[in-house]
Amino acid sequence: AHRLRELAFLNAGVTIALDDERTGKSHRFQYEGGISSFVQFINKNKTTVNETPIYMQGERDGVNAEIALQWNDGYAETVYSFANNINTQEGGTHLSGFRSALTRTVNSYANKKNLAKDLKESISGDDIREGLVAVVSVKTPRPQFEGQTKTKLGNTEVKGIVEAIVNDRLGAYLEEHPPIAKRIVNKTIEA
Repeated sequence: AHRLRELAFLNAGVTIALDDERTGKSHRFQYEGGISSFVQFINKNKTTVNETPIYMQGERDGVNAEIALQWNDGYAETVYSFANNINTQEGGTHLSGFRSALTRTVNSYANKKNLAKDLKESISGDDIREGLVAVVSVKTPRPQFEGQTKTKLGNTEVKGIVEAIVNDRLGAYLEEHPPIAKRIVNKTIEA
């Protein structure tokens, strides 16, 4: 049931049914919001910093990337990464691209708006990811997985693609939504 729910989140609009004929129980999973619904599902009992998840999507060189993120008032970082619907628990190039672009974009916005003027150095990636719930999903025509368990994506080109999408889309989102951007930056500064 857990895996089928995950697949329904990753493929917006698809209905997946699970029927247990032994007990007569059945589950239907369908999420029109896709990975944004996934992020809201994870955050459902938490107080969020940005009410609706920030959703970014882009495609380049046949690689399609979707990213959804939302901060809560907690301290734990919860980031799920997927490549071609496979849970890449060890991360990989798509996750490192996401993390570096997230850090760079939030720092750039904070500096441009002079929100981090009291800090001696730039905001660290760990501070930015405190309380973050994110889902990074890429679909690539030729995935290269590392290791025996195939839980780490190794495609080097994916890193740059995810970075570019996060830089463009998140930067634009922060510019277009100053009150939310300020709350996000203030949370990272407090961290």
